[in-house]
Amino acid sequence: MSDDTIRLVTIGRIFRRRWRLLAVVALAGALLGYGASVVLFPPRYTASASVLLPGAWEERELLTQVNVATSSSVVDRAAGALDWTDGDGSDLIDQVSAKAADGNIVEISGTADTPQHAQQLADRVAKEFVTFATRVAGGSTDPARASGPEALRKKVEETNRRISELAKAADPGQTVESVQARTSLEKLRSSLEEAMKKLEEADPATGKAGMVVMGNAVLPTGEAPPTRTQLMAGGALLSLLAAVIAHLTAARSDRRLRAEPQIAAALGSTVIGTVDVPGGRTADRPRGGGPRTRARRFLGLDTRWNTPTPLASDEAGRQLRYRRVCARIRIQLPGSRGLLVVVPDGDEIGRRAAGRLVEEAGNDPRMRLVDVSVSRPVVPDREAESGALVVLSAGSWTAGDLAAIADACADGRHEVVGVVVAGTVRARPGRSDADPAQNATPALAGRGHATGGPA
Repeated sequence: MSDDTIRLVTIGRIFRRRWRLLAVVALAGALLGYGASVVLFPPRYTASASVLLPGAWEERELLTQVNVATSSSVVDRAAGALDWTDGDGSDLIDQVSAKAADGNIVEISGTADTPQHAQQLADRVAKEFVTFATRVAGGSTDPARASGPEALRKKVEETNRRISELAKAADPGQTVESVQARTSLEKLRSSLEEAMKKLEEADPATGKAGMVVMGNAVLPTGEAPPTRTQLMAGGALLSLLAAVIAHLTAARSDRRLRAEPQIAAALGSTVIGTVDVPGGRTADRPRGGGPRTRARRFLGLDTRWNTPTPLASDEAGRQLRYRRVCARIRIQLPGSRGLLVVVPDGDEIGRRAAGRLVEEAGNDPRMRLVDVSVSRPVVPDREAESGALVVLSAGSWTAGDLAAIADACADGRHEVVGVVVAGTVRARPGRSDADPAQNATPALAGRGHATGGPA
């Protein structure tokens, strides 16, 4: 498991090196969102109608009216009045919503498959809500009984008029009896007016009835969320995010060895040195031209995205590294016995580095270069070689892969005498790049002996 911290530069490297793959993944996500908009989320439209509630209302009372507006009693009546429904409000209960706005306004929204149906649904629910709320405020949902308080008021008014007539018909004189009669009638009038005032104050329909629908709902011009564009954008974004997370997860769970001590420990040997191979990140691309290979190359899957950016290097510096490695091999393996150069199959960087080492040794036939399959490693039996030199690239193989190669060398009676780790660099032109082979001398040849020669 890699413990490297995930930084923004890591995310940027993913987008820079796998942008084609991410573009394909985002396109697939957008197509998936389009399919969901057609099958699961067909276009819907929402229209809203506002109902004004006159008088003073507390917040909890407004919330009660919001619940009434979306109740089955109101929605069932609205469904029965619409000609494009089957009269069942249970199908519309999820398509109607309401909320309390500022200024004692209840905003009722209706959602339908067409703008016209959405407008009709909002208007009809608002109308049925006003009718139902008015009946409830009057003390009964029965229209025949809803006029009871109004009849009482009319009765009181008639009584007041009758009192006025009696007061006028009374003796206008100043006798004690006439004054007492007029006084009693005025007290009765005042008592009736006070009682009527208290009745109006106690009546919930007073000041809170008379709800008004504030015009027809506006015909919607756009789809209700989630729209088709939103679903496509969401699908593309989620797919892109999933691809980035998959890259990061794969990088953190990568068990391939990158450090030289770990590579040497897995092979049971020591690192003789490191060499450079020009070519950048594309140096380890597999060869071949099949459709699958071309597709992987187009998407950038044929190379690892999390490899460090290659540094610049000139030919003189690279040649010096190879010569130093060859010199260490000559020091560690004096004599004229041969050397088996082992390269894991599929490691193009290691293969080029091993070929350069053999070239620096003057193409001595006593150095045998072999490719070993990592899945089923088999190394030729020992003949005249004094050991095996493993050449590979860092970050390409796990500890198990390298241990299998070491076991295969042991089965062939070869001792792993050293490891050479290869890395990629960007070639920087120099004077020695013109014809490096002219100045090259067999680095493994010295004083009449070569490490690749027979005993």
